[in-house]
Amino acid sequence: MPPRNAGRAADELRTVSFERGFYANAAGSVLVRSGDTVVLCTASVSDDLPPWLAGKGKGWVTAEYNMLPGSTSPRKQRDRKKVDGRTTEIQRLIGRSLRAIVDQKVLGELAVTVDCDVLKADGGTRTASITGAYLALHDALAACEEFSPAGRWPLTDSVAAVSAGIVAGETLLDLDYSEDSTAEVDMNVIMTGSGKFIEVQGTGEGGTFDAAQLQSLLAVCSKGIQELTDKQKAALA
Repeated sequence: MPPRNAGRAADELRTVSFERGFYANAAGSVLVRSGDTVVLCTASVSDDLPPWLAGKGKGWVTAEYNMLPGSTSPRKQRDRKKVDGRTTEIQRLIGRSLRAIVDQKVLGELAVTVDCDVLKADGGTRTASITGAYLALHDALAACEEFSPAGRWPLTDSVAAVSAGIVAGETLLDLDYSEDSTAEVDMNVIMTGSGKFIEVQGTGEGGTFDAAQLQSLLAVCSKGIQELTDKQKAALA
């Protein structure tokens, strides 16, 4: 297998950075850079709950995801009439991942919407969105007067996500587009900061995989998510 871009080791993340407070109009916002993938995550809080939750003393967290036209080459068409299947799948994934670490009763009758807009896509847009969405959610809740990380706090854990795959027979962490597009096996893993799995999405794109390969993928993703969790903690410090 040829060397990876930027000379990365097989189990090495791309360079990751978080710029909190990037967007002044949202209660919480962060610009996530993961290699050449760039995502803007914003979180907004309101009392506009879904009708089926009204009066039940619980809150709700949901997400929307979009790739801007200039995020890819050639230009991506805007979703003008309806959201495509891939976009729907990803925004539901982001929402599920965030709700897994939210105590909805402590949240009370508030609704949080997290928007993840891909500015530049080079693989791993959904995983970067989840990792950044957590920080935007954290900051939006911290801006609410009724919550305090030292007291009444709706977040029970952190959440981060990363991709991995088998490319030319080798297990690689955090695939960029050139690797993802040629991978025999592609996997996305979402975990809490305490090391519990929220979701595992693994697919044989150009081949099959055995139990040993599955374990190698999970192991490398667990390592990567621990590193991302450490970076999130540093960003919040």
